[in-house]
Amino acid sequence: MGDLDLDDIQGIIVRGYRKPVARHLLLRVDRAEAFRAALGDLADEDHASGPFVTVAADWLPKPPAGVVPTHCVNIGFTFAGLAALGLPDTSLGSFPEEFKQGAVHRAAEVGDTGPSAPEHWVPSLVSPDAHVLLSIFADGDAELDSVSADLRSRTAAGGGATELDHFDGRFLPGEVAHFGYRDGLSQPTIAGLPMAGLPDPLPPAPPGAFLLGHPSQHEGFVFPVPQPAELGRNGSFGAFRILRQDVHGFETFLDREAARAGIDKELLAAKLCGRWRNGVPIAMSPDTASPDPPIPTEKLNFFDYVDVDGQPGDPLGRRCPIGSHIRRANPRSARVAGSGLSHRIVRRGLPYGPPYDPEHPDDGHERGLVAMFIGVDLKDQFEFVMSEWLNDGTFAPGLGSTKDPLTGANDPADSRFALPGGTVLSGFSRFVTTRGGAYCFLPSMTALRHMAGAVSPRRSP
Repeated sequence: MGDLDLDDIQGIIVRGYRKPVARHLLLRVDRAEAFRAALGDLADEDHASGPFVTVAADWLPKPPAGVVPTHCVNIGFTFAGLAALGLPDTSLGSFPEEFKQGAVHRAAEVGDTGPSAPEHWVPSLVSPDAHVLLSIFADGDAELDSVSADLRSRTAAGGGATELDHFDGRFLPGEVAHFGYRDGLSQPTIAGLPMAGLPDPLPPAPPGAFLLGHPSQHEGFVFPVPQPAELGRNGSFGAFRILRQDVHGFETFLDREAARAGIDKELLAAKLCGRWRNGVPIAMSPDTASPDPPIPTEKLNFFDYVDVDGQPGDPLGRRCPIGSHIRRANPRSARVAGSGLSHRIVRRGLPYGPPYDPEHPDDGHERGLVAMFIGVDLKDQFEFVMSEWLNDGTFAPGLGSTKDPLTGANDPADSRFALPGGTVLSGFSRFVTTRGGAYCFLPSMTALRHMAGAVSPRRSP
């Protein structure tokens, strides 16, 4: 594993937990001294004293074989939260400017305008008192409620923090997102770490793409580390997002445009996403979601958009449209704005809200995705992907003034999506709107102890 200290790195940065339920507690720090005491407790791996922050090492094979925690806990801080904890000005000043400004002030940079603008967000995520995001992932509801109760009690002790809000997520049947697509298939592999999901044939990302203080994806460059080093090294940044999905609007659009274009509705859905709803990539199977022979699950990421090792790609988008969602969000080795391999991000998320029932489209329930997009540099990774790839037609030649068909900030007045063969879809609205966001610093365990004023070593189970 090289020089990576897996006991020092928060697990969520490098591993997808695959827990069926999650809860994100949004806290305001009221008494820094009391909350720092809670931080010291969370940084101490003492099973007898209750939940603690999950580290990357907890997801490596170790005795007893195959046993993983029944819950995981992770923590992030907004810039206002770090200030509320009492970090010195020298440390606060060493953080990058986009993190200091925060998600509310950076909203326009990532397409959060119109119905996605902060004036339409849930109030708690617009508040300057949004300081801490404490995330719990669990095997079931009873475990989630038990760990939540423990953490609520400990963080509130001595008047340390007040809960402003919480956001829950859970697997949908079939582990799909609300638009019906199988989710979470593609994640970057970090050099020196085990795979975080399905096998990824792309070159492993350098550790410094996701962990501060290590060689980055830009040759010869290491992203600046917040100071002192014990505060910044092995940390990362996350863009927390609440994303509402207009499932009825999306299904209505598919019905209308499939009929107008004279193509199968599911084929149209596949062209928009870049995968059939069961996860089969159209770059590998452009005509059917059920190729014969079937594509094994572990091979669902084994494609690229350029010719690689004698395997033909799809540079002109004849199978997978250049403007499709997965092609914009993860261009792989294709020639696009920037470089497809230099702006990768880690995606963690779970749906919220009940499954969509086409028989009762107006059930009054909001549904969408609670997600965290993780990278070592918010501007170079999350904001770049959102602005240059998802919401800008200059992402690749030939797209013109277009945006991502699924998640882009589309307007019916000018939205367009070109299918192979010349058919152009138009007049569709924004299917995903932002309901809230926060930029978080995800500190290492060393940093948590530094912030807590504690220096004691972690205890073994």
